[in-house]
Amino acid sequence: MAEQKGIAILGIYVADTAYLAGRMPKIGETISGSGFSLGPGGKGSNQAVAAGRAGADVSFISKIGDDPFGKMALEIYEETGVTAKVEVMPDMPSGAAFIFVNDQTGENAIIVYPGAAGTISVADVEAQRDVIEGAKVFVTQLEQPADAALAALTMAKAAGVTTVFNPAPANPFDDACYAQTDYFVPNESEAAAIVGFDIASEEDARRAGEIFVERGVGTALITLGDKGVYIHGQGLSTRIPAMTNAAVIDTAGAGDAFIGGFAAALSEGRGVEDAVRMGCATAGIAVTRRGTAPAMPSRAEIDALLGETA
Repeated sequence: MAEQKGIAILGIYVADTAYLAGRMPKIGETISGSGFSLGPGGKGSNQAVAAGRAGADVSFISKIGDDPFGKMALEIYEETGVTAKVEVMPDMPSGAAFIFVNDQTGENAIIVYPGAAGTISVADVEAQRDVIEGAKVFVTQLEQPADAALAALTMAKAAGVTTVFNPAPANPFDDACYAQTDYFVPNESEAAAIVGFDIASEEDARRAGEIFVERGVGTALITLGDKGVYIHGQGLSTRIPAMTNAAVIDTAGAGDAFIGGFAAALSEGRGVEDAVRMGCATAGIAVTRRGTAPAMPSRAEIDALLGETA
């Protein structure tokens, strides 16, 4: 096999329609908003853009519609150096997401419709075998069908590719995914949904990490928002603090920014703690900007923040 390099990411692209307001409206109620934006999104796509801007060689595997939202996707991949392994479907729309952002706290709530990417199948994964097996790092999530995620994780793991599984959103998945995962990366609410107890402390995060490792993952990384990331596995059980260089205004893309930066560092051969710090720096900059993919920082910005916090 040729030398494995770079990152392959399987996931969905959606167009993010983001609305700013002081609160969510009630059913039957109309309220005034304070802002709106339209831009590229989707967990897998955001992670690919984040990794690309962080300097990694990235291939993104997905499906989009033959429509203006799909064209937006191809434009940002060209802009950020992401290789688009993307099927354009003339009979399906590109995905879209409704994002509410609280204009006071930056907290968010999201509804996602995957559109064309919702049809990603095991056969589509098989068609990209060379891309997946040729990567150094493989990343996937649960916005596309879970059977495709398992097939891709299994394929990558068998080829010796480092696998990163972000079980988001908190949809059901086959327990077989655990053993195919080197780095299992839920946020605190996703981890809580899986283990059945709240992640309210470092001790809770450690307990959850133990459960994930017992189920077969190599290392659990539980993202804790402004508290950073808890690492458990391979002899480590520690928290890496969050970092930022400005006021937080939009957390919608924070998890994707973390995973993109983390995967970029792994693809460079960095150890888990250094890779987590790079992910934290990537997320720490992204949350100071509006939007998801458009908020992802450059490598120079990431390195500058890491230098400031060293």
